[in-house]
Amino acid sequence: MIKMTMFLKRLPSLTRSEFVEHHIHTHGPLFRSIPEAERHVLRYIQTHPISAPEGTVETADFDGTAEIWFDSPEGMQAVLGSDTYKSSVFPDETTFLDHANTLIQVGEQVEIIA
Repeated sequence: MIKMTMFLKRLPSLTRSEFVEHHIHTHGPLFRSIPEAERHVLRYIQTHPISAPEGTVETADFDGTAEIWFDSPEGMQAVLGSDTYKSSVFPDETTFLDHANTLIQVGEQVEIIA
């Protein structure tokens, strides 16, 4: 299993509220519509920032994260290389994500507390 974590930045033309609305209600269902995702995606979650309790942690300036667990590197390639991703999902990303300032990490997850 591999996990892709994206630290998302919104396009400057969008408010944070517009970004979150689009990410949850438009982009999420589009990603879910990828036929290969049903076979290869084990989990997909979105997280959008809230204020941390005062004095606990300093947070980074991102508009959200997306985490996708794939069954294998080949599964990741099948999903992200699919016709649906290329023709529908990626073009949608360009309408709300600032790709130049969005960070992506791919790795293996190690469980510390179950």
